[in-house]
Amino acid sequence: MTIRLLIVDDDPLVRAGLTLMLGGAEGLEIVGEGADGAEVPELVARLAPDVVLMDIRMPQVDGLTATERLRAAPGAPEVVVLTTFHADEQVLRALRAGAAGFVLKDTPPAEIVAAVRRVAAGDPVLSPAVTRQLMTHVAGQPERTPRA
Repeated sequence: MTIRLLIVDDDPLVRAGLTLMLGGAEGLEIVGEGADGAEVPELVARLAPDVVLMDIRMPQVDGLTATERLRAAPGAPEVVVLTTFHADEQVLRALRAGAAGFVLKDTPPAEIVAAVRRVAAGDPVLSPAVTRQLMTHVAGQPERTPRA
């Protein structure tokens, strides 16, 4: 089964890079790109992706708002939030909005592909840095710096 992927990021260079990196992965098909969360409903209706790779910071409608709106609709595709930011509140809001994954942009391409595949299969995905931060947040402990 081929996973249909929509990439939404306001930076054209990031979109091009993701399309180049992910487009060649076996079993993945990039069905389209968007530059803002405002475009997501129309793109999803027209392109029927299985997974949306969504940036958080965009000029008109941010990725978290777009995810909330998208996931509120029946039959919505899964969403993987891909961002440079991983503040507690953003991670929690993304998860509350229905995102199935939260991956940082510095994640190696093979791991982004693996995250998209896992989310398409119904499994949630959090990058290790985000998992550590959430565990610290939930435990109410000060964040520890990892050992070298």
